Amino acid sequence: MLRKILFAFLLFIFSFSSSAQFHFGPKAGVNATKIEGKSFNDQFEYNYIVGGFAEIELGRRFSIAPEVLFSQTSTTLADDADPLTFNIDQARAKLNYLSIPLLASIKLAGPLLIELGPQYSTLINSDEKLLKNGESAFKNGDFSMLGGLKIKFSKFRLTGRYQVGLDNISQLPDGEKWKRQAIQVALGFAIL
Repeated sequence: MLRKILFAFLLFIFSFSSSAQFHFGPKAGVNATKIEGKSFNDQFEYNYIVGGFAEIELGRRFSIAPEVLFSQTSTTLADDADPLTFNIDQARAKLNYLSIPLLASIKLAGPLLIELGPQYSTLINSDEKLLKNGESAFKNGDFSMLGGLKIKFSKFRLTGRYQVGLDNISQLPDGEKWKRQAIQVALGFAIL
């Protein structure tokens, strides 16, 4: 499935490259994340993001910016988490996601742009043993919305974003809702 996603991404990028100005490159940064829900601590934990970005300029002020990112989300159970459901001895979970944001970038002034758009993330693997019965506590994917700012300096791209999860990522049968949130700061380098 990962190969199909990457192939579709590359096909999308190269289909626009002949008629629009096109840039791409690697990026990496800090991903401060938390999972909102009564079972988890309400604090951000620091992780990382790494991947690649593309920019397809469709005019002087507007561009589309698809990305493929590997990101981590980590969380810790709250002190009052249900001991009948959760394995309190394994109170920490680290989740690895392949995230694909598709952002619209609008130039504000000078090198400053605003970015908005959806993101789909699929759970690659999870280092979590939260549930007593050994089942996975988290769904395999979720949709989020991203918003933030980008600063373009020559070949460098500095981005700061806020991610808010739209889907409930909990697989628990009791109906408790969990949503991911993140504050991301990353630096990219356009090699083309």
